[in-house]
Amino acid sequence: MRVLIVDDDEIALELLASTLDDAGYEVEAASDGMEALEMLRSGRFQLVVSDWEMPRMNGIDLCRAVRRRDFSSYVYFILVTSREATDDVVQGLNAGADDFITKPFQPSELCVRLRAGERILSLEGRDVTIFALAKLAESRDPETGSHLERIRDYCRVIARHIGTLPQYEDVVDGDYVQMIYQTSPLHDIGKVGVPDNVLLKPGKLTAEEFEVMKTHVAIGAETLDATSQLHPGMKYLDMARDLVLTHHERFDGSGYPSGLVAEEIPLCGRILALADVYDAITTKRVYKEASTHDVARSIILRERGAHFDPDVVDSFLSVENEFVTIQKKFSERNASVADMEPALH
Repeated sequence: MRVLIVDDDEIALELLASTLDDAGYEVEAASDGMEALEMLRSGRFQLVVSDWEMPRMNGIDLCRAVRRRDFSSYVYFILVTSREATDDVVQGLNAGADDFITKPFQPSELCVRLRAGERILSLEGRDVTIFALAKLAESRDPETGSHLERIRDYCRVIARHIGTLPQYEDVVDGDYVQMIYQTSPLHDIGKVGVPDNVLLKPGKLTAEEFEVMKTHVAIGAETLDATSQLHPGMKYLDMARDLVLTHHERFDGSGYPSGLVAEEIPLCGRILALADVYDAITTKRVYKEASTHDVARSIILRERGAHFDPDVVDSFLSVENEFVTIQKKFSERNASVADMEPALH
């Protein structure tokens, strides 16, 4: 990401620029608050590291000016100073600073604080992107709305449990669980490119129609690739792309589009594969009635090691009561909505 550093000391600017450049940031510099505010108007900066004491406009006044302006995106502001008194910290935070770092500081400390800022900023873009794209997919299929809500709940439940297994403790943490919850609704966004006569067909698809349906994976992945290029370093976009591209892969290599096998399939894709099939079995579709949890359970057990990752199946078995609760919650909600429809018309 691009960082604006602000300091009237040229040596300090050079040291900051060198540190952040080595950490992989694009860096531009301003010598005081007035110059920095003018540069911020370009909309090219969301991370600011500013000294407190400067001529014309100091760091506190710069921060206040940033908060008064209606920028299109949030600006994460780190205030740097030699002041250590509690009153100074309070003054800086009250001015709107997001973080406060005292001189002298270690370069590694500044980089860690900037990474924290990146995580905060990514939440802003993530929620907007996910909501917009998921709604786009929802508009094509009247069944999709509740499906998206159920899927993300199922994925979160499995991810939480699988994170307790020793072999996954270094892979699945709270951030991972939240990320799969947020991004799983995007898994079928590519269906916006599938013709209605295939997507909404009430009966079984022909072999030719199924090949058309399978293109939704590539369409969705290309969409997220394009988004990721505009916002590099956003981990949630990487996970979303993995989910889109691999949730129809099978553990034994018989899935599509790439015939990936076992751990070649990202864990998020393996989790979503089970959640998606469970939901397909237990909900009513235009071409079939809903089946019970027990039917879904028996199918998942039969496909353990074939369609599904054994570890994911075992986690499912450990939390299946939560699956039943989720499925029941949305069934009751849908029934309530259906009962209201005559009155609405």
